[in-house]
Amino acid sequence: MINKPVPGTGGDRYVPMEERTGERSVVYFTRDLSPQGLIRIYDKVSAAISGKTGIKLHTGEKNGPNIIPRSWVKALIEQRLPEAAIIETNTFYEGDRYTTEQHRETLKVNGWTFAPVDITDEEGTAMLPVNGKWFSEMSVGSHLPSYESMLTLTHFKGHMMGGFGGSNKNIGIGCADGRIGKGMIHSNPGSSDMWEVDQEELMERISESTLATITHFGKHNAFINVMRNMSVSCDCEGTLAQPVVTPDVGIVASLDILAADQACVDLVYALPEGGGAALMERIETRHGHRQLSYMKELGMGNNLYTLIDLDNGETEITPAQAVEGIKPGWVPDEYNVPKIRP
Repeated sequence: MINKPVPGTGGDRYVPMEERTGERSVVYFTRDLSPQGLIRIYDKVSAAISGKTGIKLHTGEKNGPNIIPRSWVKALIEQRLPEAAIIETNTFYEGDRYTTEQHRETLKVNGWTFAPVDITDEEGTAMLPVNGKWFSEMSVGSHLPSYESMLTLTHFKGHMMGGFGGSNKNIGIGCADGRIGKGMIHSNPGSSDMWEVDQEELMERISESTLATITHFGKHNAFINVMRNMSVSCDCEGTLAQPVVTPDVGIVASLDILAADQACVDLVYALPEGGGAALMERIETRHGHRQLSYMKELGMGNNLYTLIDLDNGETEITPAQAVEGIKPGWVPDEYNVPKIRP
């Protein structure tokens, strides 16, 4: 009888910077939440991107209010990545992106019409190897291995099961194909409960799925997290997402996926006057910190980093300095236009 793996622990506890050990990676930061800010921070990690490039986005359910503004992505593609394609997969749950036909209609509704969108599992699946305790391989869209580079462009926010959705969740769930791969992550063979896996075990399965994909791309990975419209709900909840209460922060980028996600979590925890309380509660109650600790155990990156402030001469700053002066409460920006969003 094969023993089932045992999940780790501690996913409900935030580990402060001073308790971490190991090497440091570089994370870039800007407060400039605009197309120009996105392009500027992309330039800091663009050396990793070459050849046939996929931009992994969460394109959202119909009329989702919080996804990255289309005008930002359009500007990035036109000015820096004119040959790139947005890459996505169909969903595990039945909804507006469950089938390729439904997904294509949702893409049109949400305005993703300015660049090719490759639904990578449209024509089947492929298996990528991974050295994990839950998986030896992960099922992804069959088109994914044809790409040479991947830019993971993530709307950082909360998540109903993962606690938070950063680059790890964007890849781990978002590159797994809609039926086999996502099923491997969320449930066990033969189970009638498609959402039976949760807490630490879910975080570990997501991370192993991510490891399969980033290992495939090797040095041709770059990660950007946009900390704007950070509902505690994922963009897969669409118009049913919980109202945003967490203030906008900025954009982070790194060549290290763990450092990028860890920096975002640190920035949330550093928000003054309790501004990060809602997201902190969501992460801790779902044991989402296990995403970070398990990524480190898997050798996916560093949870220590040097934070570089692109707005002030590329000086090194702390997360607390990065969010200094941000008032609690969310204030809509110029890109939050009712019904029709850029």
